[in-house]
Amino acid sequence: MARKRVAILISGRGSNMASLIEAAKATDYPAEIVLVVSNEPDAAGLVRAAEAGVATVAISQRAHADKAAFEAAIDSELCKAHVDIVCLAGFMRILSPWFVQRWRDRLINVHPSLLPAFPGLDTHTRALAAGVSEHGCTVHYVREGVDDGPVILQAKVPALPGDTPETLTARVLVEEHKLYPAALALVAAGRAPPLP
Repeated sequence: MARKRVAILISGRGSNMASLIEAAKATDYPAEIVLVVSNEPDAAGLVRAAEAGVATVAISQRAHADKAAFEAAIDSELCKAHVDIVCLAGFMRILSPWFVQRWRDRLINVHPSLLPAFPGLDTHTRALAAGVSEHGCTVHYVREGVDDGPVILQAKVPALPGDTPETLTARVLVEEHKLYPAALALVAAGRAPPLP
């Protein structure tokens, strides 16, 4: 079976991007990373991707008249690269309903909480403030709502006495780096949970 062609959208250092690129080096992995797109031209992840031999492109929203033009530029690059699946990995822009619908069921994201708990930002701080005993991360299909959409996989970590947002962040990130490649493999191989 042909490997699915995957693009990753980033805004920063690209640690989850790097875990996906590393996983895709395996010959039996059902996806290949063919493109990395950043909305920040100086994102460190662009350098990491280029060093790994992955094509990169920077598309700044500031260089476009509006959000629609910005997203159309991203969509054009994805289409030129014949992308099958788009992975969001620290992409710090909320995508429009047009983009989400265009890539529906082919657009996935990793989020640092056990959704539906703690969507949005500052998840680790909010989890600790809520006194949770466990926290974690979720890979899900993207829908129009922020951090909304059917769950593909989740991983749990304990919230320990004395945890700070930084220690909890570090523990969750370790799991994100394992969970995202596993979830992408399920989607690419057609073995993800059935969509509602």
